[in-house]
Amino acid sequence: MSHTAHIPSHRKPRRSASKLAVRAGVAGGVLSTLAMAGTASASPSAEPVAETTLEMPVLSLDLAGDVSSAVTVAAENTRLAAVEGELTAQEESARTGAAAEAKQAKEEAQKKADAEKAEKTAKEEAARKAEAERSSRSSDRTSLKSTSAPQGGSTVSAPASGSAAAIVNFARAQIGKAYVLGGTGSTSFDCSGLVQAAYRQAGISLPRMSQAQSSAGTSVSLNALQPGDILYWGSKGSAYHVAIYVGGGKFVGAQNPKTGIVERNLSYDMPTGAVRVL
Repeated sequence: MSHTAHIPSHRKPRRSASKLAVRAGVAGGVLSTLAMAGTASASPSAEPVAETTLEMPVLSLDLAGDVSSAVTVAAENTRLAAVEGELTAQEESARTGAAAEAKQAKEEAQKKADAEKAEKTAKEEAARKAEAERSSRSSDRTSLKSTSAPQGGSTVSAPASGSAAAIVNFARAQIGKAYVLGGTGSTSFDCSGLVQAAYRQAGISLPRMSQAQSSAGTSVSLNALQPGDILYWGSKGSAYHVAIYVGGGKFVGAQNPKTGIVERNLSYDMPTGAVRVL
């Protein structure tokens, strides 16, 4: 190993051939220019060289204004798009709401029509039942008159005695007292309450309601009534009114709050049917 190997070299680094060529070209151009200038100054006959000034075009660009205008246009377009979107949403919401309201109105109208139809049907049915009951009463009245005794048109029946007399006497003793719905004595009665109380005098327990009382005992014809028989109005088993036949073509019953307990001829309000418990 050389003793000088560790000493750094003081030589300048070699320039590359390309860099030397560039520099040589630049130097040559400068020298040529200087030579031409000297020659021109040495010849007095040469015309002076006129200097020409080239004016560069001036660009009048207002960049700040253009940018501001573009931003304004973009913002306006964005606002218009938002407004249009909002209007579209409102129109869609209005259409949806109108459709829902129309559907609800149609359903309510249908319900109302159904209710009116049901009410009309119920009224017609009630009218048919009432007409049937009137026809039945008229038929029973005709039958009763054809078999009545000459005296006062009453049905033929034996005088009340025994239990029947107790029932009749009690019923007649209540004439003039008040009619009170649900009343069972001793100062007021309703129709079935009076019948139940009268039969209690004979030691007979009857159901409380007129519907059940019209099904008690055995059915009897209106032209074969006997004192103490239970008269009913309406269908058997679903009667709406009851009273007690007291003989002589008459009955005693708690009629209504206006008349109270009264005695009436059968012709006053012909019953639908009768049952015999005794």
